[in-house]
Amino acid sequence: MERICEELKVVGKDLAEKVKALIHEGNVRRLIIRDEKGHTFMEIPVTIAAVGAIVAPLLAALGALAGMVAHFTVVVERTPEHPSEAQSPQ
Repeated sequence: MERICEELKVVGKDLAEKVKALIHEGNVRRLIIRDEKGHTFMEIPVTIAAVGAIVAPLLAALGALAGMVAHFTVVVERTPEHPSEAQSPQ
């Protein structure tokens, strides 16, 4: 299975809102949240986080993290929108 990774720089106060927005996207498979030094704070499989009961405590935890560190890197692992197009020859 093909996957696409991208890194987003996020200021601590915007972390919870950015993660919430990413969770609501349909093609995000996993989020990895790292601090300024590259240490991983949290890995979130979005298929699990999409369940409503898990999202609220997750966002509360991210809010607490945001108070501890000023800048984060969010690594977003996505699946291609149209996997068949990625494999077709040109």
